[in-house]
Amino acid sequence: MGMILGKNLENSDEKTTIPDTGPIDPNGQKMIKLTLVRWIVLGFIVIYMLIAYFHAPILTVMGKYLVVTHSPEKSDLIVCLTGSNIERGLSTADAYKNGFAPKIFLARETPPDGATVLMERGLNYPENKDLLLMLLRGLGVPRDALLISEQSVGGLFEEAELVRKVVEEKGYRSIIVITSPTHSRRAWLTFKRVFKGDENIRILMTPTTYSNFKPEDWWKKGPYSQEVIAEYGKLILNSLKYF
Repeated sequence: MGMILGKNLENSDEKTTIPDTGPIDPNGQKMIKLTLVRWIVLGFIVIYMLIAYFHAPILTVMGKYLVVTHSPEKSDLIVCLTGSNIERGLSTADAYKNGFAPKIFLARETPPDGATVLMERGLNYPENKDLLLMLLRGLGVPRDALLISEQSVGGLFEEAELVRKVVEEKGYRSIIVITSPTHSRRAWLTFKRVFKGDENIRILMTPTTYSNFKPEDWWKKGPYSQEVIAEYGKLILNSLKYF
């Protein structure tokens, strides 16, 4: 009996598996982390190579997206948006002389800090509106063709709202909006947002042809690189806020 019991105990010990309670091998964790890092680095390398190879087509598409162009048609009002007076003013004068509309609307930008102090001291510092007016008059646009607002605007959305107010007061049914190419997408979305509900009013976006911006190589020129980056940032912010 004793011998049989001893053998059974020996067999029982042989079959029993004792769990491994020792510490986890740190080398295994290091290998996993190292493999993960390698995959991440490889992913960045692949992305960089794709961008480096396809950067021109991608950046060209980005540039083209910002530009919204409609064929100009005879309308009631030309709107020359504030900013970039020379390039926008030249196209505005061309549109007027070509008979696309009998009136031109100019908004007034919010005066810069310190402008009130200059006026109080008797100094006449020209605003952008004054410079644009001088330019248009010099290009042959008569004074009676200009509608100039004394209400200042602090941004594109306020300017579009002011244009809608003028359109409603005058009973206009069609407008041509002239702006810079990189600015035209945001301007188009803003005017559609402001004029929502007035589908009978036709809005045509006409970027100036006097800008040197070209979607095919904008990233090679410092000023346009800044413009494109800024416009995409504003588009994102406006999309979250308005669109």
